Amino acid sequence: MKGLVLSGGHGTRLRPLTYSQQKQLIPVANKPILFYAIEDIIASGAREIGIIVGPNREQVEKTVASRGWDANINFINQDYPRGLAHTVMIAQDFIGDNPFVMYLGDNLLCNGIVDHVKDFCESDADASILLTEVEHPERFGVAVLNDRGEIVRLIEKPKIPPSNLALVGVYLFKPVIFEAVNSIKPSWRNELEITDAIQWLVDNGYRVKASLVNGWWKDTGRPEDILSANQLILDKLDSICLGQVQEGCTIQGRVQIGDGTTLENKSLVRGPAVIGRDCRISGSYIGPYSCIGDGCEIRNAEIEGSIVMDGTKIDIRRKIVDSLIGTNTQIYESSEKPRGYRFVLGDSSEVRV
Repeated sequence: MKGLVLSGGHGTRLRPLTYSQQKQLIPVANKPILFYAIEDIIASGAREIGIIVGPNREQVEKTVASRGWDANINFINQDYPRGLAHTVMIAQDFIGDNPFVMYLGDNLLCNGIVDHVKDFCESDADASILLTEVEHPERFGVAVLNDRGEIVRLIEKPKIPPSNLALVGVYLFKPVIFEAVNSIKPSWRNELEITDAIQWLVDNGYRVKASLVNGWWKDTGRPEDILSANQLILDKLDSICLGQVQEGCTIQGRVQIGDGTTLENKSLVRGPAVIGRDCRISGSYIGPYSCIGDGCEIRNAEIEGSIVMDGTKIDIRRKIVDSLIGTNTQIYESSEKPRGYRFVLGDSSEVRV
C-alpha cells in the first residue's frame, strides 16, 4: 500500500490567506492541516508517500521537510489544477502496480483511516470510497449504494439528492484506476474528475465498495470550517507547559505552552488553547479554542476562538473573536472603535483599528 496526498490547488475560498500560503499548510491546533493527512496514511501502514504539489511547491516541500517522517516522501508536480483524476494519472510512475490510498490534504478525519485501509486490503474490491452522512447532500458529491453496500452511481452536487451519503476526500484504489483515468474525458470544468473515473469502474464491472466514516469529518475549504476543525481537535488537548509563567498570571483548563514562551503582566489563558514557542503574552487574555503560533507577541488583547499564525504581533485593547490571522501580521490600536472585531487576514497584513 502506498499513499498519495493532494496538496495543490489555489484555495480560492480561503483568500486572502491563500494568496501567499498554500491552503493545506494553514495550521489547525498549531499543526499544518497537511500533516494530519500524512500521519493518517503512515498510521495505516504506508511507508511510501507521494505528495502532489502545485502553485506553492517550494513552500510545501520546505514545510514537509521540516519534520522527520517514518516514511519516504516524494513530491509530484502538477503544473496546473486539472482535476483529481489527473493527479492519479501523473502519479502512475510513483504508484506502479501497488494499491494506494489517495487523501485530499485539506481534509480532517476524527478517527483516521486505519480501519478503512485494513478492510480494503482484506476485500476483493477494486476501489473503496469513504462516505459520511450529511445534512445537506446537495452541497457534495453523493453516492448511491446497492443492497450489498457497493457503489452504483455517483452524482456531483445534485439538486435533488438520491441519498445523504457524501464523498469524503479519501479513496482507496487498485492499479485498475489508471485504466479508468485514461479512459474518461474532461468535464464541463475542463478537468478530469475522479467521480467520472470511479463511475467508469462501476460501469465496466469492477467492484467499488463504500466505507462509512465514524466520527466527524471536516473539509477545511472555508475559514469557518478551519475554525470548527480547530475546536474539535482542541477538545482532545492535553496540558503541557514548557514556557515561563510569571507571578500574577493564570492558566485555566487544558493549555499547551511552548518552549521559550513567557506569560507576564497578569495574563490569563483559559483552555483549551495552544500557544507556540518563543511567544510573549503580556497583559492579555487568550480564551478557549484559540491557537497562537510560534514567535508571536500579544499585548493588551483579548483573543477567543481564533487562529493566530507565526510571527504575528497584536497590541490592541479590543476583543478578537472567531478569526484567522496570517503569518507576520501586525494589528495595533490607533483610535477608539466598537469591540468585537472579526478578521480573516492574509500573511504580512497590517491593520489599524
